[in-house]
Amino acid sequence: MGHGLGIRHAMLIQRGHLFGWCPVGMACGIALFFGLRFEPSLAIYAGVIAAGLGALVAARRVGEVMSPLLVLAAMIALGFTLAGWRAHSVAGPVLDWRYYGPVEGRIIGMDRSASDAVRLTLDHVKLDRVAPTDTPTRVRISLHGDSALGVTPEPGLRVMTTAHLGPPGGPVEPGGFDFQRHAWFAQLGAVGYTRVPLMAISVAEFDLRQTIFRIRMTVSAHVRAALPGDVGGFAAAVTTGDRSGISQDALGDLRASNTAHLLAISGLHMGLLSGFVFGLLRLIFALIPFVALNWPARKLAAVGSLIAASVYLALSGGNVATERAFVMVAVALCAILVNRRAISLRAVAMAAIIVLTLRPEALMGPGFQMSFAATTALVAVFGWIRDLEWTLGPKWMQPVLGVVISSAVAGLATAPIGAAHFNTMAHYGLIANLASVPLMGILVIPAAVIALALAPIGLDIIGLWLMGAGLRWILWVADTVSGLEGAQGFVAGPGPVVLPLMALGMLFVILWQGRVRALGVLPVIVALVLWQFGSRPHVLIADTGGLVGLMTTEGRALSRAKGAGFVARNWLENDGEGIDQATAADRWDQDHPIRITHLSGKRAAAAFSGCVKGEIVVANTDLEGARDLPCLVLTPPILRYTGAIAVLHGKDGWVLRTARDVAGDRMWSGWAKAPAPALAVGGPSIRTLARND
Repeated sequence: MGHGLGIRHAMLIQRGHLFGWCPVGMACGIALFFGLRFEPSLAIYAGVIAAGLGALVAARRVGEVMSPLLVLAAMIALGFTLAGWRAHSVAGPVLDWRYYGPVEGRIIGMDRSASDAVRLTLDHVKLDRVAPTDTPTRVRISLHGDSALGVTPEPGLRVMTTAHLGPPGGPVEPGGFDFQRHAWFAQLGAVGYTRVPLMAISVAEFDLRQTIFRIRMTVSAHVRAALPGDVGGFAAAVTTGDRSGISQDALGDLRASNTAHLLAISGLHMGLLSGFVFGLLRLIFALIPFVALNWPARKLAAVGSLIAASVYLALSGGNVATERAFVMVAVALCAILVNRRAISLRAVAMAAIIVLTLRPEALMGPGFQMSFAATTALVAVFGWIRDLEWTLGPKWMQPVLGVVISSAVAGLATAPIGAAHFNTMAHYGLIANLASVPLMGILVIPAAVIALALAPIGLDIIGLWLMGAGLRWILWVADTVSGLEGAQGFVAGPGPVVLPLMALGMLFVILWQGRVRALGVLPVIVALVLWQFGSRPHVLIADTGGLVGLMTTEGRALSRAKGAGFVARNWLENDGEGIDQATAADRWDQDHPIRITHLSGKRAAAAFSGCVKGEIVVANTDLEGARDLPCLVLTPPILRYTGAIAVLHGKDGWVLRTARDVAGDRMWSGWAKAPAPALAVGGPSIRTLARND
């Protein structure tokens, strides 16, 4: 009886604070959908919807203890259903073979790849001898070699070239980032490259979205012309979202100093801009007595700020991160219009619900996770400070302490997520952010607004010069901090349950009311222990057969010093190693308990003389007589079925796990349909026949 009263009392305390759990329930449903290894049937969707509706009906009939739990169950069902609807709504053809030939399409996106090559996204695609029903909705092509000699890419321009295309690649290792899923929701049905110059087929057609795209690129080019070098590239990135003008060296410095988030038009930029416009309009209205005395100046300033944020959203290209930031700002400004507190956990929850409704897949990316982790933590901490009536020192010191607390809280909230996704830790990131973030609000964003206001009379150079001065300082800070000894550390990737455990634990600490909230620390501790004592696969095999990685006493050894660079970089990063591929290849001759032969190229395959039982042979080309060999032979046809392969040490010996085992067969999976042979592993040593063709 006493326990029942205690539970009822605990639930009554939560009154007025339960709304924050609604997006948590939605997120659980979305995560459940993406965690399935099979594609849900129509019957499953019907059952989930019926269960959700039933939970809502029951919630109105039961007591105060069970009602919130039933609403939470309904939100889980809603999240699952929304994720399924979104996945089917973006469905489109995916190329399932290697294509080489003419490619024609309209330019709808321009950026740069990790290798710094210009990259174009095309829609309205035409491929030679490919039926329209089998032609991808969009393709993405990197421009290499002589392709730069062709026509200059312009937004909306219809172009043609000869390109190599293939299906989006799967995870580089089991449980790794699933580019196939990412490409599915971006409606990318093929990716590739060209070395042939572009040819313009027709001028850009009128289209509102493409017109805005052209305006963006025009503004970006104007900014980079006024501010040459990385400063101009930085300025273009924070005004139009175009990052193509910033060098890889500067980008590396920003990442190593944990200030790369300043490049993305996110909540910080949107909040600073809307806050500056809101404050400026309130000041202007206050200087006009008639307006100040007769009109709702605060609400008018909120409307003006919302318009400015909308323009910024359009100018920035409206990518997922910016849309998320705009939703959060719009919720806060609309709260002002209806006389509610602009910044609260309820407002953050509403923004999360809107984002998850529009783009459920955003939950799986670091952008959503880091953005809402930082925002939720900041609102909660400053809410606690307000409720406890703490003062941050004398008035002249409060802005300084506010910036310090904000940077520390946001850094602590996002550090585990950044480390999990990017495998790096910026040890001096707090220092770099304290020296950079205030300048974004004091100088850079206001200068951008001034430049926009003065552009019609040709005096925008004044605002751009001020903006450049602030960005030069930020780049100098990034360069200086990244050059310090030990500025950047590397961490191994966590297991699949680590981040969810940490997130649920911290959300319980923030959202739950009462002393029991302290129990939320326990899942966080468990997650950290699991992360610390987690292990990496002993063997990794690329899905092309082009690279093999073995875990040695010194770290990961790679079978090749060159080639498959993207895969090698990801493996080493996930291991928590900050070395290059060549260094890892020097370890290849060390002993390993698994006997492996890697054949790279046709000459190595031709020279192959045989194998023994228990050995693994990996080849990046077909191997004659492979079916008759006593060992396990992994060739491209088999690897196209399994995806990347990992070998781990289990209770009963070596266990082989494939990317297909982990990811399952989903609508976005590009696995081959032919069955794979049975796979088994064993053997005492290691040898190499050939590493290069």
